[in-house]
Amino acid sequence: MYLSELSIKNFRKYGNPGLNLKFNKHLNVLVGENDSGKSTIVEAIKFVLNTHSNDYVRLNTEDFHLAKGVNEEERANEIEIVCVFRGFTIEEAKHFLEWLHIEKVEETPTYSLKVIFSAKRKDKKIYHDITAGGIDTGKYLNGEARNLLKTTFLKPLRDAEIEMTSRRNSRLSQVLINHSAFENEEEHELVNAIKDANARIMNYFIEEKEEEAGDEPVQDHNTEEETGAQILKDINEYLENFSSNRNILKSRFNISDIKLKSILERLQLNLEDAKPGLGSHNILFIATELLFLQQKEYEGLKLALIEEIEAHLHTQAQMRLIDYLQKRSDESDIQIILTTHSTSLASKIPLETMFICQNDKVFSLNPIETELLNGDYLFIERFLDSTKADLFFAQGVIMVEGDAENILIPTIAKIIGIPLSKNGITVLNVGSTAFLRYSRIFIRSNPENGIINIPVSCITDLDLKPEIDDQDKLINPPQESADEKRKRIKARLNNQNVKAFISPIWTLEHDFARSSFQEDVLRAVLWAKKIQNSDTIGLTENKKEKVEEDINQYTEENKEKNYSSERIAYEIYENIITKDNDKVSKAIIAQCLSDILLTKFKKDPDTIRAQILSEPLLEYLVNAIKYAAGIREVKE
Repeated sequence: MYLSELSIKNFRKYGNPGLNLKFNKHLNVLVGENDSGKSTIVEAIKFVLNTHSNDYVRLNTEDFHLAKGVNEEERANEIEIVCVFRGFTIEEAKHFLEWLHIEKVEETPTYSLKVIFSAKRKDKKIYHDITAGGIDTGKYLNGEARNLLKTTFLKPLRDAEIEMTSRRNSRLSQVLINHSAFENEEEHELVNAIKDANARIMNYFIEEKEEEAGDEPVQDHNTEEETGAQILKDINEYLENFSSNRNILKSRFNISDIKLKSILERLQLNLEDAKPGLGSHNILFIATELLFLQQKEYEGLKLALIEEIEAHLHTQAQMRLIDYLQKRSDESDIQIILTTHSTSLASKIPLETMFICQNDKVFSLNPIETELLNGDYLFIERFLDSTKADLFFAQGVIMVEGDAENILIPTIAKIIGIPLSKNGITVLNVGSTAFLRYSRIFIRSNPENGIINIPVSCITDLDLKPEIDDQDKLINPPQESADEKRKRIKARLNNQNVKAFISPIWTLEHDFARSSFQEDVLRAVLWAKKIQNSDTIGLTENKKEKVEEDINQYTEENKEKNYSSERIAYEIYENIITKDNDKVSKAIIAQCLSDILLTKFKKDPDTIRAQILSEPLLEYLVNAIKYAAGIREVKE
């Protein structure tokens, strides 16, 4: 059996109608920024099912939903959390017969179990009940059945070493006492071992025997070495003097009580390395927690809730851990629901197992819920790295075609006063025109159930090349062709919160060169040309002077040819940047141009900001940034 569905109503950030989730049978990964609801989902499950380690959970008034900006008097008075279980085997189903709903699917009986946690607050007191049934509310779920529905919970650790040390009710003892290896408490091998050890300890500290009844024991406090017996005797003499005649206290030495629970509380689990780090201790803790679920004979729910699994683990350790968890989940039919902030893990996990948490919504990325095609899943699994996985944690996304846009967009955003990091915007370089592969992640197949409220800007080139006629004159693409192509691109990309932002004419570099920044682009191109053929970092002063000479010469030649600004932009892109036998790296050009713009911005921020904001040929870039930042009043 596994947790198939979860619904939450009026619990913490999820109000009414609340949240409804359908989980995968094996791996489920909740991703999202801080305070996006990941921990609330885990806590809701814990309230319904409890944990094998009996983690303390208690409802507070603050757990009842209160909408933002609403007075305290409007706080919800009732909470309802419902867990639906499916996939029962006959052996599992026999424990829940009076609560199961049975139906036939293709003549095969299938079972479902609905467990309902309901709470209400009244007169400053909070009451809760747990009932179960097949379809309706059902009836009281007894302790034996509830025990079979407990989960394993791995909390976000800050010091895993403490969890493995010996103490009363230690985490290690809680895990072990629930293992089948410790079912026979009375005759367990560890109990017998402690009995033997206690006997030997007690023999060492036993009091000296009296020679005859009534005789005083022989005492010799002047021996060179005190014995264990003398130590115990001295302590008991003190106790006798401290005690009343009716209640004389007496002590004895031992290692532990012979109760199995007490013995397990004395155990500690250590790594063999002398000084292991926090990450190693965390892995040890996770291994211990998963121990219980790996029992073949266990007939209860095999569900592990894991919060912030990446705590204290470096990237490669995270990768190995998630690989193992996926394998263990498949082999042992263990269901795992984990939360993560790690982009490394997000890039490694199968896309269909992920859930994007955002505000009071959760969006599954399984094929039924998204517009992603089978080929998209395969493509994204091949090319999704930790950098691209940042999109799952972003408040806004800008998708670009190549390195030039990837470099220039953050610079332009900074200059116009919309810094990307402060606005939670990530730039995703798709490396081609594969926008649809990635943008479909954010497009829901059933938008009536809600859409992902993350604005996604797709910056793309119109790619209509101007031509040079027989008279050596520049001819721009027909406006009808440009309008028609722009319409086709928008029809292909625009969907829900995904919008296309298209260059006015040809490419980013060409259109930038057509703008009022033409001299800056030319300077960046010539700088890049010298840098990419040099082993030195940056340009020497001599090379910079040579570039300025080249710019002046280039400008004079164009004046002599009577070239317009549009024709010069064409020449810069066609005959310098992309010239077949002497191409200049677009990434290096963008880097140089970025440095030039930021230098100007440092000297005179207002002027260059106004220049960019008023430049028609760069308007599509500005609008893309504004849209990703949540500024919706932009032109498309």
